[in-house]
Amino acid sequence: MIKLLIIGMGGFVGAIARYGLSGYVHKQFGTGFPYGTLAVNIVGCFFIGALMYFIETRSMISQNLRLFVGIGLLGAFTTFSTFGYETLALMGDRELMRASLNVLGNVILGLFAVWLGRTLLKAIGV
Repeated sequence: MIKLLIIGMGGFVGAIARYGLSGYVHKQFGTGFPYGTLAVNIVGCFFIGALMYFIETRSMISQNLRLFVGIGLLGAFTTFSTFGYETLALMGDRELMRASLNVLGNVILGLFAVWLGRTLLKAIGV
């Protein structure tokens, strides 16, 4: 139960950070392009790269801090950071086909799922 609370607290912080950064970027650059989302995803990727480096090479981060930051905070901030890390890990393991499938699957299936959700609700008149 304590692990869920730690993840939840990190998620709370991450969601607020996402809202704040995205809103700030939109105010600076406008809403003609999703600059806020791009900024959130790039920042999230940077931080998951740094976090995983410390975990993999130095064992400097406790399990609870990893749950708070890696799953909670960054999970609520952006799941794109996890996608980026996992794809890079596959590439590092020379699993180029799997890395490519991961990229294509997430992008294509993700876009299809967005389209399908919108289309189904529109079809039933919601």
